[in-house]
Amino acid sequence: MEQAETVTHKNGRQRKPIVSWDMKEADRNYPLDLEIEEEALLQSFDKEDGHPKVRRGIRAELGNVSLLLFLYVLQGIPLGLAGSIPLIMQSKNVSYKDQAYFSFVFWPFSLKLLWAPLVDALYLQQFGRRKSWLVPTQYLLGLFMLYLSVTVDSLLEGDGRKGPDVLTITAVFFMLAFLAATQDIAVDGWALTMLSRENVGYASTCNSVGQTAGYFLGNVLFLALESADFCNKYLRFEPKATGIVTLSDFLFFWGIVFLISTTLVAVLKRENFKQESKKKSREETQGVMDTYRLLFSIVKMPTVFTFCSLLLTAKIGFSAADAVTGLKLVEAGVPKEQLALLAVPMVPLQILLPLIISKYTAGPRPLDIFYKAFPFRLLIGLGYALLVWWTPSVRQEGGFPLYYYVVVLLSYAVHQVALYSMYVATMAFHAKVSDPVIGGTYMTLLNTVTNLGGNWPSTLALWLVDPLTVKECQGAAGQNCGSPEEAGLCSQQGGTCVTSLDGYYVESVVCVLIGFGWWYWLGKRMKRLQDESPSAWQCRAAK
Repeated sequence: MEQAETVTHKNGRQRKPIVSWDMKEADRNYPLDLEIEEEALLQSFDKEDGHPKVRRGIRAELGNVSLLLFLYVLQGIPLGLAGSIPLIMQSKNVSYKDQAYFSFVFWPFSLKLLWAPLVDALYLQQFGRRKSWLVPTQYLLGLFMLYLSVTVDSLLEGDGRKGPDVLTITAVFFMLAFLAATQDIAVDGWALTMLSRENVGYASTCNSVGQTAGYFLGNVLFLALESADFCNKYLRFEPKATGIVTLSDFLFFWGIVFLISTTLVAVLKRENFKQESKKKSREETQGVMDTYRLLFSIVKMPTVFTFCSLLLTAKIGFSAADAVTGLKLVEAGVPKEQLALLAVPMVPLQILLPLIISKYTAGPRPLDIFYKAFPFRLLIGLGYALLVWWTPSVRQEGGFPLYYYVVVLLSYAVHQVALYSMYVATMAFHAKVSDPVIGGTYMTLLNTVTNLGGNWPSTLALWLVDPLTVKECQGAAGQNCGSPEEAGLCSQQGGTCVTSLDGYYVESVVCVLIGFGWWYWLGKRMKRLQDESPSAWQCRAAK
């Protein structure tokens, strides 16, 4: 399930994570990517007063590394919580149209390139370039969490008839995601001056480990501790009706952590103004409007425009499987906390797969791997549909048997192989064609388009599940279930609405057919882009 995921790779999450049927691929962070590339062009040491600067080992900067790691953990908390909400809402029988509304929560991390230049250029010099954005965004994150800790139960329960207040929940969590994305931009930029030049590479490690840990806390751990069944089975001696923690408790705790930690950072941690001043002339020679003009110039290039168009449509075939499958399993009775925990054994596989696949994408034609993996991932989508169809038949009185979870785990593992094959191939091609003069901006643009190519089909797939579903009223003559109002009349007449055709299966088949059509006609066009000369990818506006 794509919303719940957030795998984050520096130089290529979104996510998009631990509990999911998909990954937020290529979650690029604008300032860090651009500036690290600039740093790579510099010498490995500076000279101060005519003497080489003494290298600092990582032990001398453990405090800064720990702070960066902690900031990225904080960033992962709201992302993990946002990934938990669709599963919680599904257990409350919300419509898939409502799930489509909530899926917009996962868009800010894919769109942060739009406001990253502003975060990089506008600040208060006296307070600090990065703290000018980090401190207020984290304060707002804490305040939003405290607000939610008071209101989230009523928002999820609704008025008893209409169910959860999805629009308000979506608006609040969208703001959380927007603030977390903005905090990510600020922390990425601060990492470059917080760490010495020889240790700046640890910033990407802090990002990957910290966000993953934060997401794990906000998603997997929370769903487990919130589940009464899980706590009664594994953590308690005497059963109780609720889990160890509630969503309100969890939000309140982390809201306080955000406020206290942000205050300590604002008061006790100073930015390295000396190193900032050295970088200022390089970083600010290009104004905000110049950055936007450069992005527009890149998109207008024929090869880039064609490639972006293909990226925006490539994932249509996977949208039903990636966005809806996890929700359908919860609807079929699979405990949401069990789905979350099943993703934990996948972590070693997710670490090893990029290392293995990169050996095959390091050559001149990385998109060949993308093209070969594409049909296998489409067929896995049909396998997911069969898994959802099979699930109700194996449900037992005490839950699901062990072999069922083994099948789910194996299905997820096979899916990860195909997904990572396409992901690593795409990232390799991005690195291959990006103009080195503006490599950071160039690659960030391509990765932003890649993310959007996964977001909009997932939202549309969720939106279309209900319209494509056919229900009939049994037990009440002359009634039907074509709309919520008609379903209510059916119930009043003593009837029951029964699903005769699930829109998920219709979507699964249609998406796979569209996917194979894209692979046959447009996939070959994408492969041919590898034959373009390097000059076809170079932006003249950057010269």
